[in-house]
Order: sequence, then C-alpha cells, then structure tokens
Amino acid sequence: MDNHTQQEPTLEDIKQARQRLHGVIQETPLDYSATFSRFSDNEIYLKLENLQKTGSFKLRGAFNKIATLSDAERARGVIAASAGNHAQGVAYAARDVGAPCTIVMPEGASLAKISATQRYGAKVVLSGNSYDDAYGHARELSQEHGYTYVHAFDDPAIISGQGTIGLEILDQLPQVNAIVIPMGGGGLAAGIALAVKTLRPDVKIYGVEASAVASFRHALDAGHLETIDAKSTIADGIAVRRPGDIPYALATRYIDDIVTVEEEEISRSMVLLLERCKLVAEGAAGACIAAAIHKKIPNNLGNVVCILSGGNVDVTVLSRIIEHGLIESNRYLRMAVTLDDRPGSLRDLLDIVATLRANVLSVNHHRVGTHIHLGQTEVELDLETRDKAHIDLIYNTLTQAGYEPVARN
Repeated sequence: MDNHTQQEPTLEDIKQARQRLHGVIQETPLDYSATFSRFSDNEIYLKLENLQKTGSFKLRGAFNKIATLSDAERARGVIAASAGNHAQGVAYAARDVGAPCTIVMPEGASLAKISATQRYGAKVVLSGNSYDDAYGHARELSQEHGYTYVHAFDDPAIISGQGTIGLEILDQLPQVNAIVIPMGGGGLAAGIALAVKTLRPDVKIYGVEASAVASFRHALDAGHLETIDAKSTIADGIAVRRPGDIPYALATRYIDDIVTVEEEEISRSMVLLLERCKLVAEGAAGACIAAAIHKKIPNNLGNVVCILSGGNVDVTVLSRIIEHGLIESNRYLRMAVTLDDRPGSLRDLLDIVATLRANVLSVNHHRVGTHIHLGQTEVELDLETRDKAHIDLIYNTLTQAGYEPVARN
C-alpha cells in the first residue's frame, strides 16, 4: 500500500470535517431548475456553492485543513498556490486562526480574485502563467521560509472538507440519482464521491473537465497520472495539468465516468445561468451545466445534482463571456456592409434592418481601408438577434436587396 493510499480520507473524516465547519460555512441551497431540466431530459438540481462564503466551495477544505494544523504549524505561516478560489478560502481560514498567509497565483489570475484574497489579509505573489507554475514557486517559498503548505486538492483534510457537500446533498435530496461535479485537481469530486458512494453506492457520479485541460480523462485513459499539455480555457478553476494522487486513486474507485465540454458550451451555459436563473457562475460551474444540457451525461437518470462550484468572475471577463455566449447562441450579430457614400444610403440599410426586427446596438462608419473604394463607405453593424433563423433571414434579405453583408468577429 503506497503513501497516498494510506493517506486517503474516510467517511468518518468527512463527518468530522462537517462538525468543524458547523457555524463557519453556509449550508448552501439545492435549487430545482425547470429550465435546465427541459434542456437535459433529467431533473436538474443546482447545488449553489457559488453562494458560499468567499464565493466558492474551496472554503470547506481550506478551513478544515487549517483547523487541523498544530499551533506550531500555524505560527510558521501558511502558503498555498491557487488560481483564485482556494486562495480566498485559505486566506479566510488563516485570518480566522491568526496565521500569517502567503498565496501564489498565476500572473493572469482574475483581478477580482486577487483583490478579494488581499482583503482577507493574505500576501499575494504572482508567478507563472498557470496553476502548475504557481504551485512550483509556492513549494519553493515553503521550503525557503518554513511555511506550512496547504495543497489545493491533494490532501486528505482538503478532500474531507469538500466531501461535506456530498453529505449535504444526501440530506437535502435523499432521492438523488446522480451528481455532476467539475474536476481540476479532483479534490471536490473525490470528496463528494467518497461520501456519497460510501452511503449510497447506487448514486452515479460524473466528473466534468474542460476539453482544453482534460488531465483526469487523459489519466484514466492512459492508466496512470502524467502532466499534459493544456490550452487556454475560461474554466480557470479546473485548469490543472496534473490531477492529485489521492483524488486520482479515489476517482478510479468511486467516479462512474468523466466527460469533457467545449469552450463554447461552457460560455453558453454561463450566459444561461445568468439569464434564466440570475446566477453568476464561473467557468468551472458552467462546465457542469454544459455537460447536462449538451447530453454529455446519460438521459433519464432521474434527479441529477449539478455542483455550481463558484461564482468569482471578474466583471470584465464576464462581459466578454456574455458577448461570446450571445454570439454562440445566435443572439448577437456583427456584420459589415459596403454602401455608396451618398446621403440616405445608411438610412436605406437601417430601414431594412428595422423591418426585420433586429435591434441595432452600434453603428461604425469606415471610409478608408484596403478593400474600400473611392466613393464607398463600409458600415459595421452590431445587431441583437433572436436565433439562427433570424440571422439567416437578415443575410438573405440584404443579399436580395443588392447588398453583400459579411460576418465580422
């Protein structure tokens, strides 16, 4: 039996974690969604960890870990690497026990997450372009200064804290049939799966990764852990190139399947959560909904709980995601049309657009360009549209009227 197997948490560890967290965390709501149920052919419930203190589930594991440290370990100070949510959980917990705290974050971390972490009293160090880069630097600082390292996912106390969500779900929805969980390093999924499968082996557990960083799916297919190459993803909270050893061991026993979702599916789901449910959810949370509504998990499972793991989204990033999601769902169109540079030509174009009931969001004129001839002007229109059929109608009608509309990104 290897060291990681010896360190694996148990159901009793998760129950003890729940007692430690009593009065510290919120027991987040479990909300039924008629909208996503219609889209998915399952009865969808949302576990709203985006409403948790610090804006994510990460406080559960971080507080449980720091609560189990000795006075000497706390006095040396704690350090962690994080893309943002674990950072806030560790900073919050460290402040609560009076422990000095240093957080290493990737240089591209959300400004909102950086400032929130600092408000909890932590010192923030930016290093590298990914979680893995930040993790390496945090380990170096831990050895150099003697800080106590608080791992984001590969730690039994962290996993036990996250597993308390599984106990809550069983209390809130005893008739649950399946749970869908975002996976990065795997601590959240491993903890929930351990708790739920031990008590209810019949409940299906599905992990979800962004296809851009599908490290768990890769490990299961390969039969062993390794660091993978990764692409950029809006689901930064699950952008981990190598899963944890303990979560991997637990996942191979307790998780039924791991599926992947595309960037467009994630962004569209985030927009739907905002528009239909009035919920701000980050990319990792959107990945769960994407797996449900894009049929990545089986139909007719029954009562399915999707874990909305966090809601810490930078406002500027959120605006770009909304725009991208609207484009992907054919609710937004940017196109260019070349006109004769004469009075009334723009009015004629806009009259056609008005008859088609497309709302004009912005108009830009360009009289100079490599493809614009003398006596012509290019008009770029941003339009609010209903669906793909509406966009096709706009293109066809303008083409029949003698225009040559061109889509613009």
